[in-house]
Amino acid sequence: MSGAPNDESGRTLWHGRFEAGPAEELLAYTVSLPFDQRLWPDDIEGSRAHVSGLARAGLLTESERDSIMAALTAVEAELTAGTFVFVATDEDIHTAVERRVTELAGPAGGKLHTGRSRNDQCATDLRLWCRRELRAVAARVLELQETLLSRAREAGDTYLPGFTHLQRAQPVLLAHHLLAHGWALSRDVDRLLDTVARLDVSPLGAGALAGSSLPLDPQFTSDLLGFARPFENSLDAVSDRDHVAEALFVLSLIGVHLSRLGEEWVLWTSDEFGFARLDDAYSTGSSMLPQKKNPDIAELARGKAGRLVGNLTGLLVTLKGLPLAYNRDLQEDKEPLFDSVDQVSLALGALNGMIATAVFVPERMQAAADAPTLAATDLAEWLVQRGMPFREAHAVVGALVRRSLAGEGALADLVRADQALGPEAAALVAPGSAVQRRTTRGGAGPAPVRMQLERFVAQIAADRARLGAPAPTR
Repeated sequence: MSGAPNDESGRTLWHGRFEAGPAEELLAYTVSLPFDQRLWPDDIEGSRAHVSGLARAGLLTESERDSIMAALTAVEAELTAGTFVFVATDEDIHTAVERRVTELAGPAGGKLHTGRSRNDQCATDLRLWCRRELRAVAARVLELQETLLSRAREAGDTYLPGFTHLQRAQPVLLAHHLLAHGWALSRDVDRLLDTVARLDVSPLGAGALAGSSLPLDPQFTSDLLGFARPFENSLDAVSDRDHVAEALFVLSLIGVHLSRLGEEWVLWTSDEFGFARLDDAYSTGSSMLPQKKNPDIAELARGKAGRLVGNLTGLLVTLKGLPLAYNRDLQEDKEPLFDSVDQVSLALGALNGMIATAVFVPERMQAAADAPTLAATDLAEWLVQRGMPFREAHAVVGALVRRSLAGEGALADLVRADQALGPEAAALVAPGSAVQRRTTRGGAGPAPVRMQLERFVAQIAADRARLGAPAPTR
């Protein structure tokens, strides 16, 4: 992939090997500029490091180096201002930048690609992009965690039913429920930052697949670009897309976590649950039904999870049969990656706003959680504390629940009259009693939740330190 850059006359980077120019159908099918042009800041950054490496190796004079550097700065300014003019033969962002640099720098610009292939150039650009953008996603996840933390603190002693199989199971503090999502997101931050650490390898200097006979120094350019280390194997460096697959997995898992969160908010804001009300700015109406207020953000968070999983699956299938080293199939890495980053970033921002502005309805939550049957486990554990085997206690309480549901009486009255239980146990059925009894670490009662809040604050602070990002001022 070496040679002169393409220009407005239709020359390509590889024109010397061919007598005729490329067919329009080939260009239309293989062009990646519509989506890879977002890599331009990384392409310029990588090119600057490469030019510095060429000059250090004596392959550019100081004058040539300065001329190319000035041209790169001019191209950067044009792309920033939106005045850069792409031409029909700009196959990708790499050829577009090189073409324009050569127009500006003259013969010196023709040396920009010395010792470099689009294979190691593209791989370097994408790693630079991933390193920056995955950290930006992690910062957005932390913002959502901080909103969950804020709402958990506000919730105080508000409680609601905890569910299994979408059936009411036991009362839990609202703070506990919100923090459950917060801890899942904490694992996502950890995975994002681990992915960044593994991809922090510079491919620059690997060339097309075998390195170079020129006196280049991959360690030097790696250091200039701020990578943790240079590549170890040139074949691996240009063909490795593990980091893209890993990023897509982490992003799809974030999407799954947001989908689960969205599903709950769809339920919570329905009239049937009535646990929360959405702010007008974070809900939509109906074109036909005047009374409607729809949780579209929550629904789309749920719906887009499939898209994210599809992006991951598609790339894995693309990668599974590729021989070493570079194959054009690898062009298919960028669109799913860019799409997943975009969609997860949008979802995090929208859900953050939706949850931050929503109004909880404690009386509806607590009324649902105060159903007498939700104290059944506490009744069984009360019997266990008095020496009865749990399986026997389970059967005793289960029989009382069955009788109550059959209309033989209120559960509290049946408990009070039961020889094994009695009035002391009947007090456990009182509204608000059961949630107070959760005392074990990580549990849903007031004391363990207070300790959990402290640990969650510490976890967010630790993750912000890893990210090197300041906490928000709000």
